[in-house]
Amino acid sequence: MKSENTPFRGGPLDGRVLPILLGPTGHPPKWYEVPVPAHDGRPPALYAYRREPAGYTRRLGLQRGWVYVYVPEGRERRELKWPWSKPTPKQEPGSEPNE
Repeated sequence: MKSENTPFRGGPLDGRVLPILLGPTGHPPKWYEVPVPAHDGRPPALYAYRREPAGYTRRLGLQRGWVYVYVPEGRERRELKWPWSKPTPKQEPGSEPNE
């Protein structure tokens, strides 16, 4: 397996560079999650980092690599959008779902 040294920005891993395994396309995963065990009766935490481009070259505009950026609200969940599926109804805060 091939790995790439990837820097982290923000959060508890700020400034660290860790070797991240690359996928079949040669890119690191889009999200990197760090589980932290619970201590002193606190619930366990999960720190989430999102992959972003590290920058671009001046002349040709080629990408220079990847960097992981801390996302304090956690990983965003996505739903699959199929052409034949119905849209999910939006619920207003405080209202109960229809049964």
